[in-house]
Amino acid sequence: MVCATWCFILLSVLATLESAALAQNGPGKLADKPLFRDPVFDGAADPTVIWNRHEQKWFMFYTNRRANLTNSPGVEWVHGTRIGIAESADGGATWKYRGTADIHCGGTNETHWAPDVIEHEGRYHMFLTLVPGVFKDWNAPRDIVHLTSTNLLNWKFNSTLKLASDRVIDPSVFRLPDGSWRLWYNNERDRKSIYYADSPDLAHWTDKGKAVGDRAGEGPKVFRWQDHNLMIVDNWRGLGVYHSEDLLNWKRQPKNLLEQPGTGTDDRVIGGHPDVVVSGGRAFLFYFTHPGRRGDDAKKNGYEQRRSSIQVVELKLKDGEITCDRDEPTNIELNPPEAVGPLKKPGAK
Repeated sequence: MVCATWCFILLSVLATLESAALAQNGPGKLADKPLFRDPVFDGAADPTVIWNRHEQKWFMFYTNRRANLTNSPGVEWVHGTRIGIAESADGGATWKYRGTADIHCGGTNETHWAPDVIEHEGRYHMFLTLVPGVFKDWNAPRDIVHLTSTNLLNWKFNSTLKLASDRVIDPSVFRLPDGSWRLWYNNERDRKSIYYADSPDLAHWTDKGKAVGDRAGEGPKVFRWQDHNLMIVDNWRGLGVYHSEDLLNWKRQPKNLLEQPGTGTDDRVIGGHPDVVVSGGRAFLFYFTHPGRRGDDAKKNGYEQRRSSIQVVELKLKDGEITCDRDEPTNIELNPPEAVGPLKKPGAK
């Protein structure tokens, strides 16, 4: 009888603690940590997450560096791969490898980096960094190309965007209040500043010049949350956060996100190149880490320094400042977004 009473008390305490944790962290399933590692090259980076309406799953597209190719000269290991795909059937808490995106832009030995993927009027649009080959250094030309798909697997090349220079990377697309579109990207020719271009239809783009240039950075992500227009940029010392009333003039908040290393598995370094998914009034920051780039081994160039992992953390907004706690367990629950327009026939490009 005494044992049964104590068991009941213990279960009650555990239930109370679980309820308190859920109330603090929000509903959903506890996200894996790390969230995902690529099983082929172990170089998953630059994530972007989108709902697949055909399959009723979440898809994650990511740059896949060849981290386990340790005998390659220079930076060849970050070249020569297609975009990887992972999928989640439980609202973003667990992910498994799906394969690579079927993308061909007409070249040989293409390198694909840092896509952004959106859905519009029943069709998926990808804006992708295209490097025309495999290179030992960072001096190659780079373009941003536009592709379309109806199934998120097979992609049709549409065009190469005419932007500010011959070295542009890391697109981020956002729909403006008037229904037109804006694309932010990194112009490497101008001290890694963030530039932007506008389009009425996702097909025809006009470059507009510099958007943010107070600090060098890459991987911009623009989103709207809690009545705020926000941009997060990878500054290589954590993630800079900018606020804007008009999506033209951006003000930087004082503190970077993920600048201080965490304590979790593969999370004890700065965070890089983000995506943000807003769902159910909550915002989730997906980012990647190089777990081996710390301590005395930080500047080595072996497998441990090259490999990378995807992580996720929930964003918080207090007194106008965006924050996150990467050491707090993340309960994640990504809900399917509202369908806008009929979905095109599956399998068509």
